[in-house]
Amino acid sequence: MDTIPADCLKRSELYYGGKWSVPRSGGNLAVVNPHDEQVIGHIPAGDASDVDLAVAAARSSFENGAWSKISGEERSKVLLAIAEKIKDKAVKERLSILETLDSGKPFGESEWDMDDVAGCFEYYAGLAASSAAKTEVEVPDDTFKGCVKKEPLGVVALITPWNYPMLMATWKVAPALAAGCSVVLKPSEHASFTCLELAQIAHDAGLPPGVLNVITGTGVDAGAPLAEHPGIDKVAFTGSLATGRAVMTAAAKDVKACSLELGGKSPLIVFEDAEIPKAVEWAMFGAFWTNGQICSATSRLLIQESIAPKFLAMLKEMAEKVNVCNPLQADCRLGPIVTAAQYHKVLAMVNIAKEQGAKLLTGGGRPAGLASGYYIQPTVFTDVTTSMSIWKEEVFGPVLAVKTFATEEEAIALANDTQYGLAAAVISADEARLQSCTDALRCGIVWVNCSQPCFCQLPWGGLKRSGFGRDLGEGAIANYQNIKQVCTYTSSDQFGWYPSFAAKL
Repeated sequence: MDTIPADCLKRSELYYGGKWSVPRSGGNLAVVNPHDEQVIGHIPAGDASDVDLAVAAARSSFENGAWSKISGEERSKVLLAIAEKIKDKAVKERLSILETLDSGKPFGESEWDMDDVAGCFEYYAGLAASSAAKTEVEVPDDTFKGCVKKEPLGVVALITPWNYPMLMATWKVAPALAAGCSVVLKPSEHASFTCLELAQIAHDAGLPPGVLNVITGTGVDAGAPLAEHPGIDKVAFTGSLATGRAVMTAAAKDVKACSLELGGKSPLIVFEDAEIPKAVEWAMFGAFWTNGQICSATSRLLIQESIAPKFLAMLKEMAEKVNVCNPLQADCRLGPIVTAAQYHKVLAMVNIAKEQGAKLLTGGGRPAGLASGYYIQPTVFTDVTTSMSIWKEEVFGPVLAVKTFATEEEAIALANDTQYGLAAAVISADEARLQSCTDALRCGIVWVNCSQPCFCQLPWGGLKRSGFGRDLGEGAIANYQNIKQVCTYTSSDQFGWYPSFAAKL
């Protein structure tokens, strides 16, 4: 892997209005490499005054129509140009390294993420080009003509997380741009490098000034002012339940549109007719992918009693073979937790699980040979009860809680017994059982005989405390559109509205 230019690790300027500008405070935030706990760079520390400037730039670009009033075909060309730049081999490698240095995820996963970023821009470029801005609608009175117009919603605030820094941003940026909106993106302060790079890529691809603006900084100093800004027409947020509540409260002050993709505590149900080696692989992938830092992680494993001993023996053996190491190594399968604070939170939850009586099957501490860095072994607890924190609360680390069940009805009851409702997975060879479980699971996503596949063509989102609204799929563009009814009187007759109109009611 090539060396990353120092200027990529030491961004001192925010991007708004088509230009790079030093934060009004002149401050910056240190970026710590989770692998060795060393400061590797800085990002600019934006605040409310910077948010004001970015929102003003976005509003100006929206009102002047350089993006909002052009055709879908013209928008499509720019989105495709962004995708092509990301697919460039050198650019993709640079972005992948930055993502890994910033978030700690294995380099191979970062490369896959960049492929998905490019694919997402391509997908929404296609939808931008093909979506009809105006649709005629038949009404039951031939003296009137009806139509529905789809218009850009306006200026949208996108607040995104650190576990998939560039990909989660793209899930919102791409459909918002496809719809014709202007955007202010605020990535997590824990992983902002690639979102700042995205600003330059979009600039170079020909996106008009002010259409995409990127403000980095803390949630308190930049995120909160953005969520509550009166110049914002919609807030789309992905992150924790606690912050989601704050975002929703801020949006409510001006009754602005809001969509939230929050946490999860997703179940994976494995029935006795499952092929055990494959099911073990999916269980590990579902819990340990991206270092376990996934809102949809299937971190509650439900195993039918008859296969539990064999399944757990194989799970323990395979978990202990996972290569935990420097995420820039090609063979890395599990990297470090993103920050010191998150690392200590995960360890604290591991200790609470032990105190509450859960049995540690494997893991639970620092891997041998790694004296520094925020590393935690793949961790599995058994003998878990539904009252334990490890079963109820989102850990956001490589920790798996296991329960057994006797019947399908019990499995479904256990799976649905959660405050969240993002995703669930079920593994079985019985097609009828798979269908009944799919119907019974209370969530927004069901994976059948797998865990964690994600395609930009399919909607993503959940129920209950996992939030509301959907990213991805065709419907995601609707998040960023105003649907306007237009009804036209077509007759040449004098209307004489009363009583003739009343008679039609």
